[in-house]
Amino acid sequence: MISFTVRMRFSPEDRAEIAEVLRELTQASRQEPGCVYYIPHRLEGDPDTVLIYEQYRDAAAADVHRQSAHFKKYAVGGLYQKMLERSREDLVALA
Repeated sequence: MISFTVRMRFSPEDRAEIAEVLRELTQASRQEPGCVYYIPHRLEGDPDTVLIYEQYRDAAAADVHRQSAHFKKYAVGGLYQKMLERSREDLVALA
């Protein structure tokens, strides 16, 4: 399994647009055969920071996700254009 989180911060005026982009991206990503989990969150107390928990069957499935038309449209063409900051944390399962 490949698991990671992506944290992004946006401007308050982009909140509604970001929510819609995330709905579209989430719906499409969850249909990918190698996607195990794709769960976007807003941080409690900080509605302009989004954290996405992603888990894929393997590295190839994560690559398929990043090369998909919906990722290019909604992440690269949408979220990445509006984000003020972005970080990624790769996770290692303990059990």
